[in-house]
Amino acid sequence: MAIALESHKRPEGSKPNALRRSGLIPANLYGHNGAESISLVVDAKTVERLLKQAAPNKTEIELNIPELQWTGKTVLREVQIHPAKGTPYHLSFFAAKA
Repeated sequence: MAIALESHKRPEGSKPNALRRSGLIPANLYGHNGAESISLVVDAKTVERLLKQAAPNKTEIELNIPELQWTGKTVLREVQIHPAKGTPYHLSFFAAKA
């Protein structure tokens, strides 16, 4: 069963730590358009729920990015955890080939 997740394009010039303080986790999506990658943000509470359900490189995630009108199947490639706080720090998604 695929998990649905909504994310948003990261605002230009936004600082990752400021995003984290406001409850957003920086993320990247790779492979959705050739070698291009895109910077995203995902709500921290959504990420916590996601990490309880999804196994990196195994669970299919339906990623929805409203600003780009892009929805596609991805896998969670990498989860970086803050060494001191133990909280998610950064996510990497990889688009699955259709």
